[in-house]
Amino acid sequence: GDQREEHDCGRSVSADELARIGVVYRSCPSIAAVDAIASERSYKNRDEIVVSPGSMGAQYEAKVRMFFDEHLHEDEEIRYILDGRGFFDVRDGHDSWIRIALEKNDLIILPAGLYHRFTTDSENYIKAMRLFKDEPKWTPLNRDPGLDDNAFRKTYLDTLDPKARMT
Repeated sequence: GDQREEHDCGRSVSADELARIGVVYRSCPSIAAVDAIASERSYKNRDEIVVSPGSMGAQYEAKVRMFFDEHLHEDEEIRYILDGRGFFDVRDGHDSWIRIALEKNDLIILPAGLYHRFTTDSENYIKAMRLFKDEPKWTPLNRDPGLDDNAFRKTYLDTLDPKARMT
């Protein structure tokens, strides 16, 4: 099916379960709440991105496909949704997908080394604030067997809550 449609992994996933795989998910009704999290986590820079056909033109479909390729980052990824709606799909400790719907005022933090992917919803529009510890960058490392030896991936797996690990 279309990656932008609602998908149900068959069970509800709580914020506590997301926390066991290192994902922080919360509502932040004000920029002040985001500023506090940014300060607490030493984030110094931020920018905004609009993912839509109107903002990206002919590149939109290719960009959305690229964001939906399963990947990890060597930096923590933090996004605050300013408008619109989308989905982050993350791998749990059993390598199954969990779909996380995000909308205005939602904030998500993905740990370095976590396999994930992103897509807009069927409205094809989301505006997000991206926060960075240093200069803005977004460097995806697409999943392949050799990536399991990546130091950030290994560190992530070592810090997983035992209840969330693959058995």
